[in-house]
Amino acid sequence: MSRLGSQPLAVASAALIVMLVGIGFVAMWRSYTGTSPEQERAAAVVHQLQARAAQASEQFVEKTKGLEATQEEQVDQLQLVQDQLQTARRQLAAQQAESKRLADQVSALTETVESLRQSFASAPSADSANSPSRHASRPHHTFRIWHRKHAKSAG
Repeated sequence: MSRLGSQPLAVASAALIVMLVGIGFVAMWRSYTGTSPEQERAAAVVHQLQARAAQASEQFVEKTKGLEATQEEQVDQLQLVQDQLQTARRQLAAQQAESKRLADQVSALTETVESLRQSFASAPSADSANSPSRHASRPHHTFRIWHRKHAKSAG
């Protein structure tokens, strides 16, 4: 051993030979098994990437289905709102037609009342003088007739 220590060239040569034999052994082992750690690491990375891609694809499909369902619900809701709007428009048109009909009736009644006022205003004053006395006795007479009819039916 002391002899080897005195010849550094021999020690270096022996170390070089051991290293070359080791490298040769590793190369033979890799070629015999057909795999290398780099290939195994690369295969593991590829496998992880494929798994992540598959998971992302599944999530994408689920989200797409969720969006489709949401879109269908929104279309249904929009259709419902459109139907309600159409119904409201029909009701509004019917109400407007009814309002116009009533306004026309009120206008016709107003014209009739106005023409009656004008006819009463243009009537001779002699009739208007006799008229209050006849009308004054008439309600009393009407009350007596009504009272007699109800008294007979009650008694």
